[in-house]
Parts: sequence; C-alpha cells; structure tokens
Amino acid sequence: MIPRVTATIDLTALRDNLARVRRYAPGSHVMAAVKADGYGHGAVPVARTLADAGVDALAVACLEEAVKLRDAGIAAPIALLEGVMSEDEAREAVRQHLQIVVHDPWQLALLESLQDATLSLWFKIDTGMHRLGFAPTAVPVLANALQQRPAWNFCGWITHLACADEADNPMTQRQIALFDEILGTLPGARSIANSAGLIAWPLTRREWVRPGLALYGASPLPEQSAADLGLRPAMRVEGRLLSIHDVPEGATIGYGATYRCPQLMRIGVVAVGYADGYDRNLPTGTPVLVCGRRAPMVGRVSMDMITIDLREVPEARVGDTVTLWGEGLPAEEIARYAGTLVYELFCGLTKRVHFSYSGF
Repeated sequence: MIPRVTATIDLTALRDNLARVRRYAPGSHVMAAVKADGYGHGAVPVARTLADAGVDALAVACLEEAVKLRDAGIAAPIALLEGVMSEDEAREAVRQHLQIVVHDPWQLALLESLQDATLSLWFKIDTGMHRLGFAPTAVPVLANALQQRPAWNFCGWITHLACADEADNPMTQRQIALFDEILGTLPGARSIANSAGLIAWPLTRREWVRPGLALYGASPLPEQSAADLGLRPAMRVEGRLLSIHDVPEGATIGYGATYRCPQLMRIGVVAVGYADGYDRNLPTGTPVLVCGRRAPMVGRVSMDMITIDLREVPEARVGDTVTLWGEGLPAEEIARYAGTLVYELFCGLTKRVHFSYSGF
C-alpha cells in the first residue's frame, strides 16, 4: 500500500540540532521540549534519539506525556511543565521519577501535604508572561518552603519569555532583570531561555536552557532562517501526484471557483488536504516542490486534495512525490503563507499521515 501523505523524520538532523544548541549555550545543561508529541514529530522516537545523544533532560506538558515516555523505556530526567493536577498525579510523578514544575500556591500546598514522598521540583516564577507562575512577591515564601523541607530535591527556578522572538522588544530585558532581582543569591539553578532566547538573548543562557523549535530544525526568529542559524529541518512532508490534466483558459478550479486559468494550464492534483493537516488557509501561490522545482498551488485546499500549476515542471508524472515542506522548502515559509506559526503546521498533522524515521 502506497501512503498518501508521508512525514519523514530525520533523526540525524535532531542530533545535529542538539549539537548546534550546545554550541549556542556551551555552559548550559539542555532540557529538550518534547511536549505535544515531540512537536508533532513523534515523542518516543524523538525523546529516545535526544536521550541517546546525551541531552540532560526532557520536558513535557503533563503526566500523560511523561508516562508514555517512561513506558517506552526512556529513563532520562523528565520535567512536567504544567506540574500536577491532583495528589494521585503527584504520587505517580514521584513513582515515575519525574520533576514537577510548581507554578501555583495550590500546587505547593498539595506537595507539602505529601509527607512521605521524595519530590523533585522546580519553581516557576511569572516575570511578565502572566500565564503560569508564582508572583515575584512569593519568592520568599518559596525559599522558606525549601528550607523547611531539606528532603526535597530542588532542581531550580524557571521563568518563561513572552517576546524573545522580537529582537527589539524591551520586555525580554525587563523579564531577565526582574528574574535576577527577585532571586538574588538564593540557591538553585536558573532556567530562562527557550529557543529564541538562547539564540537571540545571550543573557538568558543560564544553568539550563529549554529549546523546543530549534531542535526540530525550524527558526524561532522571524528575521532569520533555520539555515542562517545552522539548523536542519527534521521533518519532510510529502504527498503524491494523483492526476495531471490540461485545463482550458477561462476555466475555474476547485471549490468556490476562486481560481480562473489565465491560459491553457497543466494542472496536477496532489493527494493531500486539510484532513491530513495541510492548512486550509493556504492561498493560491503557496509553493510545493515537484521534481526538485517549485510549483504554486492554485485554488482552495480541500479535505483530501490540492491542485498545483505544473506549467514550469513539464517532467512531472502521476505518482511523483510532492514536498509540502522540508529540505529546500522551509516549514517557516509555508507557515507565513498560512498566516500561522510553524508550530501549528508541525502539531497539526493528523493520524492519516504515515510517519517514517531515518538516521537511526
């Protein structure tokens, strides 16, 4: 059976990108974000590859994601970025040897009630994101809680940057300054940098950095490409040419008849659509690669198909692969056409897409 749509994940690129991250922050430990199913790349093979490559820790959103990795035999340290939601989850986190990121007073009270548990935890401080995290004024309370519980394995202090991808935005500098001011000389490692921070803001490269997007070979900075940053795309998504036919001048193509042929056109139909995760908002002109050459999409994305202009690719034949994004056609570029973020492209691939892995 020939897969309609294939996402090929290059594990060698993941390892190369981890090495690149280490060159950006040579003095830092690396906690790799593998939440959201490894940013849509497959959490287990991604986490196993990074762990085997010597990553210092992994980060997931929730307990369910962490247990999936443990069940796959991945023994690397794993941090729960959203912490735990109940006593049962807390005890399971202890049993699974997970690090709990504590971000709210109710979570702290919950963990303090577990008298017999040996906990590993981080404290998250809100320095301006105003999403998760303790208020800066809570730091003395947190420091006191640590003093009262020497059996806790305290991993350190975390904050999250709101605007690190904007080089001229002063908010990042304000967040760094506030984080340093409120923590002062308190013991414990610091972690500030996400992918954009560790590349664009050297002051965020503390004891720990927490890259996500950069590991998958996409640029976290809108003004620089992945290639500019020395990153290699780990994902290549391909469909196949299902049909090729000539459409006369003046005829319209696809739902809504939104595209009218300006002349006789050679049109290819590609077996991919929004049911596979190819964004329905992608407009006419969005490029794909056929036979190594760019061809523009014409008309609307439908559930199972797109149509492309093959006038400049006369050698194309039914059955040829069509690259939707990957090496030679950056996902960041396709995301811009869709008016979205590359994260959404990666995470939006559906169960209908066949995944394969190379570079074991």
